[in-house]
Amino acid sequence: MRVLGVDPGMALLGYGVVEGGEPLRALSFGVVSTPAHLPVERRLVVLHDELAQLLEHWQPDVVALEQLFFARNVTTALAVGQARGIVLLLCGQRTIPVVEYTPAQVKQAVGGYGRARKREMQEMVRLLLQLPVLPQPDDAADALALAVCYFQYSRAAQLERFT
Repeated sequence: MRVLGVDPGMALLGYGVVEGGEPLRALSFGVVSTPAHLPVERRLVVLHDELAQLLEHWQPDVVALEQLFFARNVTTALAVGQARGIVLLLCGQRTIPVVEYTPAQVKQAVGGYGRARKREMQEMVRLLLQLPVLPQPDDAADALALAVCYFQYSRAAQLERFT
């Protein structure tokens, strides 16, 4: 099972590819960045094209996507929503299932605490994926956490079936 975690954003879209098994294994992670000087429609094209290449190369079985949550900054929320739309469109075109998680669900599944801090989450991702250093930048670490979250919830569901 291969999962692509996506932390959507207009300036930086984090991604992380994790393969299931014991232990889980990070195959790739990083960010797709769009230049701030480009108009929004061009930035969306950059996100579309880069993400399409990632999907083609890694062939994930499922995409774990951060759910849009209420933000104080409406402009930021709109930009994140537009980036999420690109992810959903590409997955829909390729019939790749998308599973969405709230930030609190990710923190609970990966860090064991729904209010874990950013640094704690990065350290847990590092430990769970046996990475030599903390994954950087934050957007990539968040994307890896989303992918790990998928596996954690999948394991919990499997255990429920046997009890």
